[in-house]
Amino acid sequence: MSVRQAVELGVEICGLRFPNPILTAAGPPVHDGMAVLACAAGGAGGQVTKTISRTAARPTTPNMAEVAHGFLNAELWSELPPERWIEREYAIARQAGLPVIVSLGYTAEDIADLAPSVRPFADALELSTHYIGEDAAPMVAAIRAAKAALDVPVFVKLSPLGREMRRAAEQAQAAGADAIVAINSFGPVLAIDVETATPRMGGQDGYGWLSGPAIKPLAVRCIHDVASAVEVPVIGCGGVSRGADVIEMLMAGASAVQVCTAAILRGPSVFGKIAAETATWLERHGYARPSEVVGLALGRDATRTSGVPLLDLALCNGCGLCELSCPEGAIRVVDGKAVIDEEHCSLCGLCISRCRPGALLWATPA
Repeated sequence: MSVRQAVELGVEICGLRFPNPILTAAGPPVHDGMAVLACAAGGAGGQVTKTISRTAARPTTPNMAEVAHGFLNAELWSELPPERWIEREYAIARQAGLPVIVSLGYTAEDIADLAPSVRPFADALELSTHYIGEDAAPMVAAIRAAKAALDVPVFVKLSPLGREMRRAAEQAQAAGADAIVAINSFGPVLAIDVETATPRMGGQDGYGWLSGPAIKPLAVRCIHDVASAVEVPVIGCGGVSRGADVIEMLMAGASAVQVCTAAILRGPSVFGKIAAETATWLERHGYARPSEVVGLALGRDATRTSGVPLLDLALCNGCGLCELSCPEGAIRVVDGKAVIDEEHCSLCGLCISRCRPGALLWATPA
């Protein structure tokens, strides 16, 4: 899908130029070189490859399932041995002509062993810290090993598990990280098939990791926290499935985003669709490039208004969602239009988020 020419979607991060800010994330959509090329053909602006370690992964089965509002996985790193990536897959991935960010895991010893071999293919590295908690020492050691081994930018992907994100980002920056990726999937979580009374994921406990739209508010909060704490670029990840999600993460402080779950569920063409939606939003709101909205929400007062929501009668279609959901009973639909009882309105804002045609809005937006 092409994007509108009035908007220049290109972004630059750590000296790397991406034609648009919608990158792949390490995971199933980039499981080998040909899959990476498919994502590039589908409109991805940059290519993060599936994480490799010193041995091939052997995940339990089943290991992926769609759940309400999200996605569950018990995946590990690449099921292909590192030799396969080094001998074949990375060279294929580079054929797209986009920046290639090689994802490596997990210990400093793993990084030191693998990094020299991936150097001919890597425009940058991404280090996964998915299994690291509050103790920053393993992350710091991995970053230092990568910086010692290679002369390319090192991105560090932070997980929101058992750690304070601001502090983790500060520690990563101090250790030499050139950019922060936030966040990885969330878990462990558990989903049960009610027809069989068994966990949807395999393994001894059936635990998995949650991704997709369900974790987007968590991802946005973490991006906001990280961007407020460090000076290096932030790349958002977690629940991006449409252009508005990209804008939200950019406003929270991200310079680009990564997409995984949406590409699993909708195919590699989703990258171009999200890029086009991002361009459309920017153009409609008078912006010429993504960088103009980066960080707009940082430092903003969350207080929106002291008055009740405004109602645009021309947009109101009388659907009744606001009346149905108002916890104070302050909205009724009369003659096909909503009516607000100012005396009983508690300013909770629920009606604004529920109004599909956008007829309700705050009197004084932040």
